[in-house]
Amino acid sequence: MASRTERGVVAAGHPVTAEAGARVLREGGNAVDAALAAMLTSFVTEALLTGLGAGGYMLVAGDGVEPVLLDFFVQAPTRRSDGSEAELHAVDVSFGDAVQVFHIGPASCGAYGNPAGVRAAAERWGSVPLADLAAPAARLADEGVPLNAGQAYVAEILTGLLTSTPECAALWAPDGRVPREGETIRNPDLAEALARLGEDGDEPFYRGDVAADVCEWLAARGGSLGPADLAGYDAIEREPVRVFYRGREILTNPPPSAGGVLLAYSLGLLDRGPSPPTIRGTVEAMAAAQAERGAEFLDGLSEPGFLERFISSRLGSTTHISVIDARGMACAVTCTNGEGSGVVVPGTGIHLNNVMGEEDLNPLGFHLHPAGRRMPSMMAPSIVMRDGEVELVLGSAGSNRIRSALLQTIVAVVDRGADAEEAVRAPRMHFEDGVVYAEPGIDLDELDPGLQAVRFGGRNLFFGGVQAALSRDGTLSGAGDPRRGGAAVLA
Repeated sequence: MASRTERGVVAAGHPVTAEAGARVLREGGNAVDAALAAMLTSFVTEALLTGLGAGGYMLVAGDGVEPVLLDFFVQAPTRRSDGSEAELHAVDVSFGDAVQVFHIGPASCGAYGNPAGVRAAAERWGSVPLADLAAPAARLADEGVPLNAGQAYVAEILTGLLTSTPECAALWAPDGRVPREGETIRNPDLAEALARLGEDGDEPFYRGDVAADVCEWLAARGGSLGPADLAGYDAIEREPVRVFYRGREILTNPPPSAGGVLLAYSLGLLDRGPSPPTIRGTVEAMAAAQAERGAEFLDGLSEPGFLERFISSRLGSTTHISVIDARGMACAVTCTNGEGSGVVVPGTGIHLNNVMGEEDLNPLGFHLHPAGRRMPSMMAPSIVMRDGEVELVLGSAGSNRIRSALLQTIVAVVDRGADAEEAVRAPRMHFEDGVVYAEPGIDLDELDPGLQAVRFGGRNLFFGGVQAALSRDGTLSGAGDPRRGGAAVLA
């Protein structure tokens, strides 16, 4: 969609999330205010992807603001030295034709960052009181939001996880089954926690009673996350990665995150070639980025059910919000709860992350990251600047496909002149260890014949979930990715 507007545009992973941000823009808030309202709402509408027990990144630029990446991703906890920690709990998650093992439980929980990120962003850039931003989200948590098709699908495939503990089952399967599309989950504890975050900031969640409740609950069950881990946690401001592409400056997520660096590397390679880049050139740039990360793929492409297993194991339980306001300020925020640990701490409204049990983030083995280390991530909230002004704001879900989804969206806008919806809906491809995966509409005839091609029958959530906001010639447009139920709302 595209239309002239005075207030701004919000793109997010759920229509209610996007509308919450747009409402704040209509009431005079800036891009960060809107992103925070949308982020807090996503803890309710997209509770299986994010929440108070999750972590993420926020990138802010435009309207004379010095670009800053706010890092509030999950941090490794302090391991006990007495060998009393619980083991990771493996749970089978069914994707129909394939079953994937996820690692959850108290041992999978790292120090969460979302409360700290919300507080830090509100203090640094906010113009609306945090309590006013949190109150509508708290009401939604208390009243409940009907599950849409996307969230119902996630609940269905995560049934084993959501029923892995009595506390999680009480929330997500009170009648002995997870909710279906159109059914509602109410979470009064989350409502109270969101209201407290709005009124008291993050103090209760890191050094107060909520932190004490979380740590005591985990300690009794063999979890490593302790009071010192939370008390010492804070959001970190970082200098964004900057790379030039076709005369634009691309801002994205710096180390210790890997995704932004690899995206910038791919764009730098494409900038040496023709515009628009060829299919072959794009794949070669993807391949170069993949080679820098190292081989971590599978054998067995010829095995029955390989494609289904590959897709399911890389669902990427992540959500993103993109905002541009009327003055040209931009905010991109990406968050994840992993798949969730199944640990819901009674009375807190918090479903803790399972980032310490995520295989993609622990390729050398579990529990090897030193205490206090920010975990690596492929998340890459990004902003494209043209002549010092914001042109495009974007980010994606999708694990390893985040960088390829963002790369192709940027190319579509910058090289092909696409608007936001055209760029997000355009067919995508992804390269991983000698294999090119492609949606219909991608012409793979020019590829090296030595590469294996896997063609999908339609758009697929495997290829990410880009949420994009675009400013072009005084017109704002936005697009939510149909692959993951996204939506965009003009304010």
